[in-house]
Amino acid sequence: MADHVRIGVLGAARIVPAALVRPARAVGTAVVSAVAARDAGRAREFADKHGIARVHDDYASLLADPDIDAVYVPLPNGLHGKWTLAALAAGKHVLCEKPFAANAEEAARVAAAARDSGLVVMEAFHYRYHPLTARLVEVVAELGELRHVDARLCFPLPRFTDIRYSLELAGGALMDAGCYPVNLVRLLGGGEPEVKSARALLKGEGVDRAMRAELKFPGGHTGTVVTSMWSHSLLKLSARVLGANGEVRVLNPFAPQGGHRLAVRLKGHRRVERFDRRPSYEYQLEAFADAVLHGKPFPTTPDDAVATLRVIDDIYRAAGLPVRRPVD
Repeated sequence: MADHVRIGVLGAARIVPAALVRPARAVGTAVVSAVAARDAGRAREFADKHGIARVHDDYASLLADPDIDAVYVPLPNGLHGKWTLAALAAGKHVLCEKPFAANAEEAARVAAAARDSGLVVMEAFHYRYHPLTARLVEVVAELGELRHVDARLCFPLPRFTDIRYSLELAGGALMDAGCYPVNLVRLLGGGEPEVKSARALLKGEGVDRAMRAELKFPGGHTGTVVTSMWSHSLLKLSARVLGANGEVRVLNPFAPQGGHRLAVRLKGHRRVERFDRRPSYEYQLEAFADAVLHGKPFPTTPDDAVATLRVIDDIYRAAGLPVRRPVD
């Protein structure tokens, strides 16, 4: 592992090519070495299609592979904590898809195990590694005393048999889409917010297809999170921060490679900034490899994940819905 990280994938999920396989081809410090899936035939088909050298018949055998340094966990939400813990017990670094766990309690257990292991455990909020996000944080610091922070991620997912609508797998719009705006308002808001109210639209008992939450930060300013997988807001990817000196609005802060716009109004002056279209997943994978190989710090730590899930849990409670539970 002198100059690259050998990564094994738990599950042939749809996100893997965009989030890991293609970025690994562009990033010289990481290679996808193996894949395992519950269906061994599917794993072999996936490996053949994407040029992955080794296939394991189950997750446990992949974790036992001595030629794997790290594991990518793109499994359903309710399995994230279980298999991150198993990977740590096997001595593997972990890149875990968001949300990090089913709830804050489980995330705290994983965070403690990560600290004890000394291994790198990164939550895969890829947008946090894009230059747009770093610039957004700088601009917000220029706005002076904050007034309001707003973040929205809505997209249509009318396939209601999708696992993202499964309560048993810790699904729901807030978990699968809303974790992004929750994470972003925490980043920009300056302190951990209190959930004042929340309202959900349901798709089945206990499963939210849309959610709106109102927040209040320690500094007195307010926040709003809006998310949906099926509502009248079919497509919305945005953020807005209002301060004493002006405001900043961002189109598509969560996947800037798909097109974006950062518009700033500051002390009477207006400007628009744009950034390169390099995929945020490539920036994320570079950061993960740097953390594993060189011990470099990174922002989406297990402790940060715990804080995000505390807000998510509180939003569910405020909406009168159950906090998600891990799969046994």
